[in-house]
Amino acid sequence: MNISNLKDILRDEPKYRLKQAKQAVFLDLIEDWDDNSTLPKNIRETLKEECPLMIDASELVSKSRDVIKAVITLSDGNKIETVLMRHKGSHNTVCVSTQVGCKLGCKFCATGQAGFKRDLTVNEILEQVIYFARYLKKYDSRISNIVFMGMGEPFLNYDNTLSAIKRLNSKEDFNIGARKMSISTSGIVPGINRLADENLQINLAISLHGPNDKLRSKLMPINSKYSIERILSAVDDYILKTNRKVMFEYLLIKDVNDSRNCADQLAEIMKKPLYMVNIIRYNHTDTNFKPSPRETVDKFKRILEKKGINITERREFGQDIKAACGQLSGK
Repeated sequence: MNISNLKDILRDEPKYRLKQAKQAVFLDLIEDWDDNSTLPKNIRETLKEECPLMIDASELVSKSRDVIKAVITLSDGNKIETVLMRHKGSHNTVCVSTQVGCKLGCKFCATGQAGFKRDLTVNEILEQVIYFARYLKKYDSRISNIVFMGMGEPFLNYDNTLSAIKRLNSKEDFNIGARKMSISTSGIVPGINRLADENLQINLAISLHGPNDKLRSKLMPINSKYSIERILSAVDDYILKTNRKVMFEYLLIKDVNDSRNCADQLAEIMKKPLYMVNIIRYNHTDTNFKPSPRETVDKFKRILEKKGINITERREFGQDIKAACGQLSGK
């Protein structure tokens, strides 16, 4: 698929032709230009040649059938993964990747252990959303939420990620509300600062996973550059400018970051009105780490709750097809 040159192809045509073409791709969700009836045949033939719509992907479906992972092969042969999570009713969330691999090397993450190859283009980011939008259309359903929590660090591909978000939000393209989109960062402070000035009502999430610098640096090497103190300072500035709640993701790993002491330390730094902690049980990857037992998770949560911390727990699903948090690797 290559829709990046759509505007250039139609530059000599009346302006309404571009609008028709965009509607065909983003709203009608056609998979072949011949499926469109509004554009003249000569334009469709040009678009078939220079702006193909085919997406090269294979699917894995979880046993529960509520999670679908697509492995998309890009034009250069690299592979990325994107995930559709289907909740009760019409709530459908797509987890989007922003890079092929990742530079950060977080110890618990399959993507980080696979290394980094390159950033994704705007087209390649949108392609993931289009793939599942087409899938859901067959069931008379549509995407309700998008989370930028797949492969890669979004703020290390900031310009392309934000351009994709603005396209997704645009009424001429996907028309998905900004509040229905979330972006997760490992704590890239310049990215947090830039997002604060974007005037977008997108949700921000911080991958924390450690309550102090010593432990977090062991799990996430990026902490040596952007410490917890620097991240929280940037988050506070972000909240001051946007007045929006910020979610802190905390992966619970057995005997690593799930002790009572860790819970106490986490509570101490999370005591702010617009902070929210999202607890996630570790999902198996090719490491020696293990998920915290259920009783440990419950104890950890109770400690935070007693200290007045705003807390949620992420639902566990997709592990059987390696589609859960931290499991994506592009294989």
